[in-house]
Amino acid sequence: MSNGHAMATLQRDLRTGTPVWLRRGGVRVASMPLAANLKVDVVVVGAGVSGALVADALRRAGKSVAVLDRRGPVMGSTPASTALLQFDIDQPLIHLKRKLGRERAVRAYWRSATAVDFLRGRIADLGLRCAFRERQSVYLPGNVLNVKELKREAAARKEVGLRSRFIDAGELRALTGIERPGALLSSGAGEVDPVALVAGLWRSAQSRGVRIYAPTEVVDIDAGRAGVTLTTADGHEVRARHAVFATGYELVKLVKPRRYKAISTWAMATAPQPERLWPSRCLIWEAADPYLYIRTTPAGRVIAGGEDEAFSDEARRDALIPAKINAIRRKLDRLLPGLDTRPEFTWAGCFGDSATGLPAIGAIPGATRCFAVLGYGGNGITFSAIAAQVIQRAILGLPDPDADLFALPA
Repeated sequence: MSNGHAMATLQRDLRTGTPVWLRRGGVRVASMPLAANLKVDVVVVGAGVSGALVADALRRAGKSVAVLDRRGPVMGSTPASTALLQFDIDQPLIHLKRKLGRERAVRAYWRSATAVDFLRGRIADLGLRCAFRERQSVYLPGNVLNVKELKREAAARKEVGLRSRFIDAGELRALTGIERPGALLSSGAGEVDPVALVAGLWRSAQSRGVRIYAPTEVVDIDAGRAGVTLTTADGHEVRARHAVFATGYELVKLVKPRRYKAISTWAMATAPQPERLWPSRCLIWEAADPYLYIRTTPAGRVIAGGEDEAFSDEARRDALIPAKINAIRRKLDRLLPGLDTRPEFTWAGCFGDSATGLPAIGAIPGATRCFAVLGYGGNGITFSAIAAQVIQRAILGLPDPDADLFALPA
């Protein structure tokens, strides 16, 4: 199957503004353009968080891996992430059960929970200095789940062994200082500096033989029974047994997923104010649409984001930054009136949305030996960890018990 001589993926301006993770400038991960033909076991297209975790998993499995990226490592969507590592899926469990059935919905939640544990272990194994911290997560009532429905959500999670429980107004106040009638408290979450995480993963992978070629643009994909050949804009070819497309929201043109849409999102970070933070420093988000999510950093900043809406174009997304940041600030002021909500950093980015809130991971229908990672939803880093496991097993010829949950539609 040939994609034709044009860019093999959509091209978007994935973020605007200065994310707090880039306050000291960009990070450097060594790379160079592809200057000759190449043959490897697996070629990974995309040098963000999904590509990094997939390449790490395949290298651990003994595969030779080359990575191609049109920009360079950690230069796409990754710096726009607010990096709340939660097992909560955008669709509450009680809603997901109606969409997928009880068994599949529970499996999705459990797989997300174990993905956070996998990330924690991988960060520790590699000794990555990426400001990882274990956190609890507080889910506040809103227009998606009111207090009564949050209690039902807590009961549904408790029934299947997930680490969530309903807390009353007093416990919520003690943890966060927030005045609401109650909330859902979950354990097993975390936070991380996404730029430091991904840069660390790539440096570790390179030390184990993974090669990164960037800037390198793929213009043609030829997938056959014996292997996959990618052709670059400079006319070089990469021949591989398998290809993995981890191109984020610049979708591979081979992939035409149903019920997918790109979403614009906005975020801000305050100046450091450790003396004003809530006692637990837990992650905070709302069961609301549009929702608000809040976290802290080790330096005592507050990161907040949300106000999502369907992506139309980069110019509209960027023009909305002042209004969206003001809306986020108003919500923060009401929720946590003791904070200084003046932003020191503001930015906008894209992410993907699906009808179920689940990612699409696995073989690309009609493209032999090609796989895609489409990390829909607000749990991009967590879903990338799932992708690393699912795709590693698929390429090794091993079954994954949850591959059916994430399979790309035919």
